[in-house]
Amino acid sequence: MTPEQQYERLVTELLVEFPRMRIVKKPDSPLHKVIHHALVIVTFGGMRSYLDGYQTTIGRTIYVTADWDQRDPLERYCTLRHEAVHLRQFKRLTLPGMAFLYLFLPLPLGVAYFRSRFEMAAYEESIRAAAAVYGAAYPRRASYRSHVLQQFTGPSYGWMWPFRRALERWYDGVLARLPAAGEEL
Repeated sequence: MTPEQQYERLVTELLVEFPRMRIVKKPDSPLHKVIHHALVIVTFGGMRSYLDGYQTTIGRTIYVTADWDQRDPLERYCTLRHEAVHLRQFKRLTLPGMAFLYLFLPLPLGVAYFRSRFEMAAYEESIRAAAAVYGAAYPRRASYRSHVLQQFTGPSYGWMWPFRRALERWYDGVLARLPAAGEEL
């Protein structure tokens, strides 16, 4: 199966699970332009890549960057596996419930416990997807690990979980559940 076919197969599987799922370009959404500007303000300029660097799921819609269709299909596949976790979270908790927990509890910035838990589940899937696609050694690379941990401790998600050691233990736990580098997935 080609990488594009692998991606398309995942889209098809998700449409079976979520028949009303949509993939929409962020630049086509006035809401996401407003969210972008709000994030620039509340993160003191730290989050400036919301529109062109992050995919976002709200309810049953996955909002993607303008370059989504030109991105490597394996990257789109891994990202879609991450976003599928959020689709399931929204289905379980509803849009109002998920939005309230994700955005406000216990704090909107700094220590966002529920946001960090939701993202830990999604990034765990990202790590598994990266291992499946690129090999078990890939998520063990220092650069990949650093990127994932920075999502939690940096401005991209509002410094949602600044406790680096706890995040490192979580990441190591995810890796421990994966086959070792060189083993079959």
